Amino acid sequence: MSLHLLLSAGRGPQECAWALARLLRRLEADATRQNLETHRVQTVPGDRPDTYRSVLVQISGAGAEAFAASWTGTLCWQAPSPYRANTGRKNWYVIAEPCQAGIPRTTFAEADVDVIACRTGGPGGQHRNKASTAVRATHRPSGIVVVVDTERQFSLNRRTAMQLLRRRIEHGDEAAGRAVTTARWRIHDQLERGNPTRIERPETSGQDLAPQEWTRQRRRQSPRPRSPR
Repeated sequence: MSLHLLLSAGRGPQECAWALARLLRRLEADATRQNLETHRVQTVPGDRPDTYRSVLVQISGAGAEAFAASWTGTLCWQAPSPYRANTGRKNWYVIAEPCQAGIPRTTFAEADVDVIACRTGGPGGQHRNKASTAVRATHRPSGIVVVVDTERQFSLNRRTAMQLLRRRIEHGDEAAGRAVTTARWRIHDQLERGNPTRIERPETSGQDLAPQEWTRQRRRQSPRPRSPR
């Protein structure tokens, strides 16, 4: 099974983009432990190095749905700001929601079209009223139906019907693609501070620590030089 999860810093400060990068690494490490594969389908970098405003992640493998559910909602990265030493805030929020990465393009094939000759009313002369030159074409996969009677020959109406079906299918795919993009953009505005579904903190190893905090830890761990006697 495969699905997509969108992580977004929303309209939060630059620390949220920094937190997203740390949460992303934590998510990927968690997925590896559960024998799942992750792939960064799309990334939008933040203003600072090693930060992201948003990341679209593909998660594949048995149990991917349950795993994604455990990472869905408001995520909190709890750590001091790496950019503003004078701020007391330590909670930085990111939203994660399942979404569609895109839609498959509809392949148009005339073999998927049912064509029926029919008669239509209206002006057009005695030939149109007596002969079944109009065309009713139905594209079975999509259910789109067109009726064409602009020409007095069945073959010409059939050709026009195929062209109309092809254009309508293409327009339908484009509209569906715009709807998916719009739905993904709405996720960015759904981020709410507080009440997180998951809280993560830096590991003591320093891998997830802010640069300033990592430097302070290294200094505390380094042996003090002995004063000469």
